[in-house]
Amino acid sequence: MLKVYSYYNSICTQKVFITLAEKAVRYTTQNVDLFRNEQFSPEYLKINPKGVVPALDHDGRIVIESSLICEYLDDCFPAPLLVPADPWARARMRLWSKNVDEVIFEATRELSFSAMFRERMKNMSDEQREGRYRNVGDPIKRARLISTYEEGVESPYVFQGIGAFEMSFAKMEKDLSEGGPWLVGSSMTLADINMMPFVARMAYLDLLEVWIANRPAVRDWWARVQQRPSFVASIPDKVPAKDFEEMKLHGGRIRERVAARREEYLQTMRRKA
Repeated sequence: MLKVYSYYNSICTQKVFITLAEKAVRYTTQNVDLFRNEQFSPEYLKINPKGVVPALDHDGRIVIESSLICEYLDDCFPAPLLVPADPWARARMRLWSKNVDEVIFEATRELSFSAMFRERMKNMSDEQREGRYRNVGDPIKRARLISTYEEGVESPYVFQGIGAFEMSFAKMEKDLSEGGPWLVGSSMTLADINMMPFVARMAYLDLLEVWIANRPAVRDWWARVQQRPSFVASIPDKVPAKDFEEMKLHGGRIRERVAARREEYLQTMRRKA
């Protein structure tokens, strides 16, 4: 039996849902409400000491870290194969996974927060807000949260996130143009699945065109993704309509400023060149 500890609009959990849907594997879920801090409850911390979702319970064996969960599922349920058999293709796939885990995750978090979740925190009491800060054990993550809450799009962390997406979309365009239609060749792999929820979040925030308006290969990739049954079942069919409405509303409000800050980033890169 597979059980996924999840939150319906968690981008990392969505990677796992897409992988499970591709495998046509049955599973159950247990909701962990991130906005009620259930991820920090003593019961959940026994399952995932990092206090994040997702976590996978496979017959009592716990697997954490979404990218590792996806590879674990590919090992356990190898049809269809989502990790390339070819070592070179597999290494390229893992480079995409590494970029998502180390760069794009934080970029998406800061942009999402500055657009939407910041507004939710404004409605908290000072005590609730301070409690949320305290629950972030990592002082670096706490500093990022406070900066993004207080400064919004003007936060230096949001600027870094805008630059991170610019570099990633540039690489996507290159890789897809040279060897597509998927990120590491002719077949969809975990490289694509790992990117899907993060690109989707930018789309739902009405920000995606900021980066891909002039990147036809990425636009074609995104069109294919949206037709994939596993994607539809894992994100559009699971997230309530009100969340999509909220994302579009708040993301639209910062879109012009995000575009302006992207241009600032590009000018900075041109000066360095």
